[in-house]
Amino acid sequence: MTEQNSTLTITDTTANPAPLGLLGFGMTTILLNLHNAGFYPLDTMILGMGICIGGLAQVIAGCMEWKKKNTFGTTAFTLYGFFWLSLVALLVLPKLGLGEASSPVAMGWYLSVWGLFTACMFVGTLKLSRALQVVFLSLTVLFFMLAYADFTGGSKTLAGYEGIFCGLSAFYAAIAQILNEVYNRKVLPL
Repeated sequence: MTEQNSTLTITDTTANPAPLGLLGFGMTTILLNLHNAGFYPLDTMILGMGICIGGLAQVIAGCMEWKKKNTFGTTAFTLYGFFWLSLVALLVLPKLGLGEASSPVAMGWYLSVWGLFTACMFVGTLKLSRALQVVFLSLTVLFFMLAYADFTGGSKTLAGYEGIFCGLSAFYAAIAQILNEVYNRKVLPL
């Protein structure tokens, strides 16, 4: 009797979750920073986007990246998704009488820690695409600009414009990935 070896090859046929996560981040970042730049007040549109698109869509994308064994994508999308959820919580909980509003100094430290995390993640993008390098570098700058404004009581207008750029860079990276995949060629450079 001869022994036969058989192997089972499983091909990953799941979709690329990165555009979902990048759009969740990018669209919400654009809208929040239009507020920071002074175009309109903070309202439920931004909070709703923060919960649903910036928060939940990114967490879902992070879970999908986990299935693809992408540690960078899992960490980035899941944590930034929870960033949006925590930011909304920081704004809404005091209004519901469930705690004191964070002081500007506390918010400065909150944003500084996110800036530090983002700077570390930027280092990871040096092995990835130029588009992701732009997203993470501009996000690092944004977090530190916002933290500085909170620490000093300064205006967030300039940070708002930088944040619009950051959000647009994520939006671009997502659309480039989608179009490149749909057309099966490089339509937009990454």
